[in-house]
Amino acid sequence: MAAIPFFSLLLLLFSLALPSPSLATNRKLSALVQEQPLVLKYHHGPLLKGNITVNLIWYGKFSSTQRSIIVDFLNSLSSSKTTSPSVSSWWQTTGKYRGGSSRVVVGKQILDEKYSFGKALKTIQLVAMASKPGYGGSNVVNVVLTSADVAVDGFCMSRCGTHGSGRVKKNRFAYAWVGNSVSQCPGYCAWPFQQPVYGPQTPPLIAPNGDVGVDGMVINLATVLAGTVTNPFNNGYFQGPAEAPLEAVSACTGIFGKGAYPGYPGEVLVDKTTGASYNAAGVNGRKYLLPAMWDPQTHTCKTQV
Repeated sequence: MAAIPFFSLLLLLFSLALPSPSLATNRKLSALVQEQPLVLKYHHGPLLKGNITVNLIWYGKFSSTQRSIIVDFLNSLSSSKTTSPSVSSWWQTTGKYRGGSSRVVVGKQILDEKYSFGKALKTIQLVAMASKPGYGGSNVVNVVLTSADVAVDGFCMSRCGTHGSGRVKKNRFAYAWVGNSVSQCPGYCAWPFQQPVYGPQTPPLIAPNGDVGVDGMVINLATVLAGTVTNPFNNGYFQGPAEAPLEAVSACTGIFGKGAYPGYPGEVLVDKTTGASYNAAGVNGRKYLLPAMWDPQTHTCKTQV
């Protein structure tokens, strides 16, 4: 058996320790150090294209400011009124996948501040929330967002968010879930705004909107939303096993700017006033740090800066 070179072993160990933004980042050892260009295989299923309505279910306590950070991010995905590099230019990479581009519109919003399913949720309850009457239909993504005091099966252990599909009567719909990790595992689900639990202990970046938990949610929401659009029903674009696939963004885990390597997010922009790190401008003067997305034309993880 050939020995692994020391540098490659270090790279492998750092990669294993690197925080993961979603369930889809459970990588096999053979996928961690790649000698060949990364290629996400198309499995001949439908993608979400055209006008996409994103409905939001706010589960637990969120301040109005926290909600506006996420809603502004979603509204930024299809906005042409922001400076470059922008959230919309990041999203445009999804248009390079088979089927063309998509335009995101924020639809209904439900506030469940009374924790109708309790504060410890299983996946079946997330699906139940996303399956509320009137939420089915083509090109609909129902997103459940859980507050910092809500525990979800697998949260902070194997996932920070996930996506899947369900049905309301005869209507098939896609859903996603992302949790606020600030009080449970910010070093796992809100990196690089918090030092990681394991691996290189580089100084954390300053969150662009001043909220480690919610700015971390934006990273994970971007991850699962891109995965939802390009692999909505588990037969779109992905690599690896269907139950734990590498998708459009999760295939590029930990990369936010040029020169990124395990434990280092890469070169990003810094706000001269606040010192916050970002790589994408959004609506209402918002700034965000967004993960790299796999480009199907170049077979590379594309960064904003």
